[in-house]
Amino acid sequence: MLRAYKFLLRPTVRQAQALTQMLGDHCSLYNGALQERRDAWRHTSKTSIRYGDQSAQLREIRAFDPERQGRWSFSSQQATLRRLDKAFQAFFRRVRSGGKPGYPRFKGVGHFDTVVFPKDGDGCRWDPTPDDAHTRVRLQGVGHVRVHQHRSVKGRVKTVSVKREGNRWYVVLACDEVPAEPLPGTGSIVGIDMGTVHFFTGSNGDHKENPRFLQSMAEELTAAQQHLATFPKRTRRRTKKHRAAARKVAKLHARVRRQRLDHHHKRALELVREHDVIGHEKLNTASMTKAPAPKPDPERDGAFFPNGAAAKAGLNRSILDAGWGMFLGILADKAESAGRRVIPVDARNTSRTCPPEIGGCGHVAKENRATQAKFECVKCGLVENADRVGALNVLHRAGLVLCAEA
Repeated sequence: MLRAYKFLLRPTVRQAQALTQMLGDHCSLYNGALQERRDAWRHTSKTSIRYGDQSAQLREIRAFDPERQGRWSFSSQQATLRRLDKAFQAFFRRVRSGGKPGYPRFKGVGHFDTVVFPKDGDGCRWDPTPDDAHTRVRLQGVGHVRVHQHRSVKGRVKTVSVKREGNRWYVVLACDEVPAEPLPGTGSIVGIDMGTVHFFTGSNGDHKENPRFLQSMAEELTAAQQHLATFPKRTRRRTKKHRAAARKVAKLHARVRRQRLDHHHKRALELVREHDVIGHEKLNTASMTKAPAPKPDPERDGAFFPNGAAAKAGLNRSILDAGWGMFLGILADKAESAGRRVIPVDARNTSRTCPPEIGGCGHVAKENRATQAKFECVKCGLVENADRVGALNVLHRAGLVLCAEA
């Protein structure tokens, strides 16, 4: 199996400065390569420049600028050029499919936060001093950086990435050949229904509360963002107070992200430990959180009919705060490692179908969902919690998948 391990780095002051310079120089390389592609295409010859052409220029670039570009790993610079090439490939793919193109943009130094080393041992080395009391990672141009390794690394380290998040530095190891660790069977199968009032509800009636991390920090975050908005958005050089305001907003968002991630890991681990098979709805959160289309008034120029945008914005905020997509991805990874089975099923009408598992008639109607929390079948009169009804129907559909495969 493929697995990623993320560890906090504890660099010295000089190492942190070197890491910042490394990000800045890779950002400069990325932007320069993007500018070259733009200029070549705008020329009357309409020349297309590809990754191979730009990679071949790296030796000359490093020789011309040994104090900056020449300091860093050749392979990591190739990875940065591949990153730009992937952005262009995605751009052309969207153009061919008729989607919104989204031409690759120049990166600001504050928005270029990752450097990838494609191979362990080429410009970097994970744990080069195994006899040392502290784990370290060696990075070309930076040195041996101390790592806070909170768990063991299994498998073979393929790539090493250095990432900046706010004022913290992390190392991310991508490993393959990671052995599975199957858990003993429980004989249990469950369906879960994701929600915003409850984070999810199991078919056994178990509700997991939604912690609403973003909402709980809304006042503090709003105040920090309002203070940041008092500074000019576009400026060549930020003042000390401007930088401090930006760091505070980033710090609050990072705290919410870490809290949410910790919650997702704990809830997913509980499900994997207690059940052999877990069914859930196929959810397209990107489509679910789209803003409603405007409704222009044909009789008044520039006027629009109400379209419920304010209410939809509140629902979208709750969905994104819950982080369903992230949770289901974590659940799938943990289930694979533990030898469990996760079955995504069609989400249509799961909350409108009278569940046969508890004596329901299977009738499907919009009117069955009496309120957000109450289900009452208009045909047989079954009354049940609406979220549990959704979970029971997910369980039923997951069972049908298992029966079809048997």
